[in-house]
Amino acid sequence: MSNDPRRLEILLVPEHVEGHPDHDGASLIAAAIRSAVVTPTGETGASGYPRYTGEGMEADIDPATRTVEALLVDGAEIDYGLSARVVDPTR
Repeated sequence: MSNDPRRLEILLVPEHVEGHPDHDGASLIAAAIRSAVVTPTGETGASGYPRYTGEGMEADIDPATRTVEALLVDGAEIDYGLSARVVDPTR
């Protein structure tokens, strides 16, 4: 039996927002330029971590640390200056 979370939310935020010490989870959600609720596919990505997909995003996520190890948005890599953060789904 897997301990992988069944649903996660990926937030794309500008790096200047993500790195600011005064920003907590709620302000990251408010500052996100895009978000997607993703679910595990049952596959392992090239990074070796479980693959999650949903709402145009495909990501390899370390479930223990919630670190996004690989990410495609609408089939493309994200632009420089953006950061991907994982939170519990808000919807």
